[in-house]
Amino acid sequence: MSDVAIESRLSAAPPDLGFVAVDADNHYYEAVDAFTRHVPRDMARRCMQWVELNGKQRLLVGGTVNSFIPNPTFDPVARPGSLDLYFRGKVSGHDIREMFGELDPIHPEYRDRDARLALMDRQGIERAWFFPTLGVGMEESLRHDLPAALAAFRAFNRWVDDDWGFVYRDRIYAAPYLMLSDLDWALGELDHAIGRGARVIVMRCAPVLLPGGQSRSPGDSLYDPFWARCADAGIVVAFHSGDSGYGRDLELYEPRGAFRAFEFSPLRMMTGDRAQFDFFAILATHGVLARHPQLKLASIEAGSTWVTPLFTKLAKAYSQNPSVFAGDPLEQLRRALWVAPFYEDDIRMLADTIGVDHVLFGSDYPHAEGLAEPLSFIEDLHGFSAVETRMIMRDNALALVAA
Repeated sequence: MSDVAIESRLSAAPPDLGFVAVDADNHYYEAVDAFTRHVPRDMARRCMQWVELNGKQRLLVGGTVNSFIPNPTFDPVARPGSLDLYFRGKVSGHDIREMFGELDPIHPEYRDRDARLALMDRQGIERAWFFPTLGVGMEESLRHDLPAALAAFRAFNRWVDDDWGFVYRDRIYAAPYLMLSDLDWALGELDHAIGRGARVIVMRCAPVLLPGGQSRSPGDSLYDPFWARCADAGIVVAFHSGDSGYGRDLELYEPRGAFRAFEFSPLRMMTGDRAQFDFFAILATHGVLARHPQLKLASIEAGSTWVTPLFTKLAKAYSQNPSVFAGDPLEQLRRALWVAPFYEDDIRMLADTIGVDHVLFGSDYPHAEGLAEPLSFIEDLHGFSAVETRMIMRDNALALVAA
């Protein structure tokens, strides 16, 4: 894209909503040294490395070429919103790579926070929560070497703070990545993040990985110190879609090899929200929400079609055997959970299920499956009043991160 085109894109006036929005789902594209800048030398080979294969830069994770992102250098990269019509079900295609269309060179605002603030001004976005693009697939990639995973994400979190800031000018809230495989590590990283002003952290919806291929429920009371510290700090624990590890179960039905983002499969599309359904069911049924009533949880970029079925099934389980629950799990879930729906979802049904005050606006900018213009999300808020629209587009997300 030419300099003139970039300047035009930055200077166009945002739509006048009568307020400025707070976007709960923004992304950066990781710098090539995001996982390597701060990694200890003695762990480098076990974590992430760059190599050249057949004339292209490839990412090695744990010594294996990683396929989570087809081009993890992100240069060139898909244009924002290039898959919009596809995800609305208005166009079809069997080759997602072709549907990306023409790629662009990496833009400064995808990797530079001050350039991004200038773009946010143009977009009418006052503040935004920022999440990884590559990073949400790396925990699963290192599941067989947990010390390497912990080293890699500690290094990654230092890079996030370097380049984006856990809280930058009280406008950019870039979330450090946490995992519970080592409780002391998790508490240390959480304390570091809180000490650096973080308002949001990010985790994946998955069992806790343990050595030897074992796992444990995140609802186990062993992890109560972590959940308690999150609750006491008032930090938002966001669960962003990525490689949850559920692909390993689908391999039993549909053997395909390594996880690849945007690889089309009807089965995988139809089951893509199972991780969220199961995870929040576990937090409710294993007592986390009862033991930590001040927890603030957010589901990001996983849509909302799973929410009403979860509440329906949870209501049945509670009515059949209320004695196994410490209080009403439906009330606990409505109190603790905020959801950023896909723009193509039935957002009214979501609001009726969890309350309009727990619905978040998330554009997924600048991803191909997101919105080219973040504020166009408002066009899908059918049947919402002006007050409700402002709550979704601004007030709900702002209240969660306001100092």
